[in-house]
Amino acid sequence: MSEAEAATAVNVAGKLGFKDGDLVQELGYDDDVDFDFREELEDGLGAELLTEDDQDVVDGVMLWWRNGDGDLVDALVDALTSLGAGGVVWLLTPKSGRPGYVSPADVQEAAPTAGLHSTSSAGVSREWSATRLVSRRKQ
Repeated sequence: MSEAEAATAVNVAGKLGFKDGDLVQELGYDDDVDFDFREELEDGLGAELLTEDDQDVVDGVMLWWRNGDGDLVDALVDALTSLGAGGVVWLLTPKSGRPGYVSPADVQEAAPTAGLHSTSSAGVSREWSATRLVSRRKQ
């Protein structure tokens, strides 16, 4: 990996609040995810993303979610299963005009029901938006 590629990988992880050595679980993986984004994130973490089957306590969860994937509240609750104290859920949804677009109002409605609240958002790719969700419980 070149210095520029390494810097990009660190920037992607850092933009999401992750650092080398953090454990991040990926949920909702399908063939429409942003593979370049995933690769840069894994490079910044220094490890592969954990799968839905991994049982480790994680520092963060990346949840790819599309309209029609089911119940968002249930998916967010499931995302908390392996999340450690102080961990964060990044909800990745297709951008407006893309297949599977999820309205920000839907996210704002589902998050509190799952015990989460939105703190920020980030553009992570041309196709996907990311919303940072954290527990409402005091950490």
